[in-house]
Amino acid sequence: MQSPSSGGGYKNLPKGPTALVIAVAAVVGVAIAFPAYRIFILLSVGIGVVVAVILYLWHRFRPLKEEDINNKRPLGLG
Repeated sequence: MQSPSSGGGYKNLPKGPTALVIAVAAVVGVAIAFPAYRIFILLSVGIGVVVAVILYLWHRFRPLKEEDINNKRPLGLG
């Protein structure tokens, strides 16, 4: 399989909002075609929304402080 930078077949794929619309249409199409997937899709979206809200609230009420940022070794390796 070729990587996108090597001139493979990925250069013709849509980017940006068009790709998002296509992805949403594909998920809706699968949910309509296969009713058993509806539960999986709803659970996945629900879990994603809950995690997003938790992370938003966590970072809103506990923002990073300047002393918490280590620019020399961001991963703490060394």
